[in-house]
This record gives sequence, structure tokens and C-alpha cells, in this order.
Amino acid sequence: MKTYAFIDSQNLNLGIQSLGWKLDWRKFRQYLRNKYGVVKAYLFIGQVAGNESLYAFLQESGYILIFKPTLYHREKTKTIIKGNVDAELVLHAMIQYKNYQKVVIVSGDGDFYCLVELLEEKNKLLRVLAPNKHYSGLLHKYNSYIVRVDLLRNSLEKNKTKISDRSKP
Repeated sequence: MKTYAFIDSQNLNLGIQSLGWKLDWRKFRQYLRNKYGVVKAYLFIGQVAGNESLYAFLQESGYILIFKPTLYHREKTKTIIKGNVDAELVLHAMIQYKNYQKVVIVSGDGDFYCLVELLEEKNKLLRVLAPNKHYSGLLHKYNSYIVRVDLLRNSLEKNKTKISDRSKP
């Protein structure tokens, strides 16, 4: 069975960070492969100059990156970077439709309700991975498909200290 994942990187990243920890993207890719048999993991991400090493790391970890141009706007004293990937994720899920038997959608965003609904009707929805318990109420209809990533913290959290960061005895 060929399974693909379509990942809203911003929704996942911010949802996990709001809980005070960081996702280990390499471990997450391994989790998708081992738990759900994901052969292709499309990661939808805003393209920001200066993040090239992050993008290279994600590709080396096994993700297929789909970039969205970003917009910058100011809110008071802060510059906000916006790279909404919803349309791209839905579009690519439909472009690839005939190439997979099952799909894992990674987002808690209600904007994906119509995609989740279609995939479930066509018996192609395997799981919806929501970052935390604060996923959209529109997706509650699909609770039997929901897996909360925050409950997987023990196996998916980025290590806080690397061996090279430890002080020597």
C-alpha cells in the first residue's frame, strides 16, 4: 500500500512550539515511515532567505519540500512572515491522487476540512495528525482518524542537549 503524507509545516511547528518543546523533524519523518508506511512526505513550507541549511536538512531527512513565497508585514514593532500553504497542500494532494492508496494529513487547520472529507469518502484517508488538542472543531467529525502529535512528545522531541554541547568532565 502506497501512503503519502501532506504536512502543513507551519501549523505543526507552531502547534508544538506553543507547548514549549521542539519537534525533531528527522524523528518525525522516521515515525511517519515506520508507523504509517509513508513513502513520500510532502512538506509545505514558506520560503525565507537565510533558511537554506534548514531546507537542506529537511530534504536529507526525507521530506519533499514544496515552497510557498512569503509575504512580510509589520505589526507594531514586529515583522511578521506569512506563507500560507493551504491551497498548495490541497492542490498537491489532488495532483498526486492517483499515485497513493492512503494519505496522512498533518495539520489541525479546519481549512483542510473539504480535503479530509473527500479523502475519507474515497477511502483514502489513513490519519490526520493534529499538533495538539486545539485542532479545528470542523475536524471533530473525523476524531476516529485524529492522532495528536503532542502525545508523542517522548519519542519526537528534539534533544535539548547534544553531546557536543555538554561540558567535559
